[in-house]
Amino acid sequence: MTFNQLYHFQTVAKYENYRKAAEELYISQPSLSRSIAALEEELQVPLFEKSGRGVHLTKGGHIFLEYVDRILEDCRVAKSKMQEIASGGGKIDIGYVFPLASHYIPHSVRSFLLREENRNVTFNFYQNHTAAIHQKVKSGELDVGFGGYIDREEMDYFQILSAEIVLITPKGHQLEGKEMVSVYELQNYPVIGYDRESWLGNYTQQLYRRLAFQPNIAVECPDEHSIVAMVSEDFGIALVPDIQEIDPQRVNIHRLYDMELEHRVYMFWMRDRYQLPVVKRFVEYMKEQGAVERL
Repeated sequence: MTFNQLYHFQTVAKYENYRKAAEELYISQPSLSRSIAALEEELQVPLFEKSGRGVHLTKGGHIFLEYVDRILEDCRVAKSKMQEIASGGGKIDIGYVFPLASHYIPHSVRSFLLREENRNVTFNFYQNHTAAIHQKVKSGELDVGFGGYIDREEMDYFQILSAEIVLITPKGHQLEGKEMVSVYELQNYPVIGYDRESWLGNYTQQLYRRLAFQPNIAVECPDEHSIVAMVSEDFGIALVPDIQEIDPQRVNIHRLYDMELEHRVYMFWMRDRYQLPVVKRFVEYMKEQGAVERL
């Protein structure tokens, strides 16, 4: 069974006439008849039966046509995708952590797409914790990830952003008015933490072990939006990266005087895996954006 035979069969089924089908296919009618006969012999099922001067599909032919239409459509789509890639286009699948969702990723991707050579590029977006993004990059579901650093030998990392980690408290809190506070203040009040499965959740838990205390975690949240909302309503205080989502109109922001904590964000991808040209172009574009930015 060949691609040509499938296309010949589909065309005969379309016209229900060998002569018209042969004219569209630019082959002789006897050649077309031999092609269909060989296909029927291989399948051991008659696909057409005569109907006046033409033919019509048998029951087996109708069933076979459903599959042939699907196969040829998949081939057409595959060819189109390969042509996109050859012309510099294609789809890029990226994953990123929550702090990058409000500005960094949308702005960076839009800037990339505004370049003339990227006019045929599309993106698929996935937002989650660092560990989940790493797993999808490793499995091949994502081309590039953006999140915290997890030591993986099979991956390459490039730091793109950094943010100072600060303490936030609700308005009217006892610490209000203090620009700088001790990290040990976390022992004195309920704390709003990150989900433990997240990179920052794991990071803060390691920090507490290093400081030899375990704060009273009132609730764990998936992202900075949730944490700020809980802190602003006086459910506790929190350690968070100093990013745009931390609104000083809603919470107090205190720097730490006894520890320098920094949240670094990396771009990462599988080291030895083949990348489409458009993915390589995107990675290089992100690297070219210059020095590490503040979140």
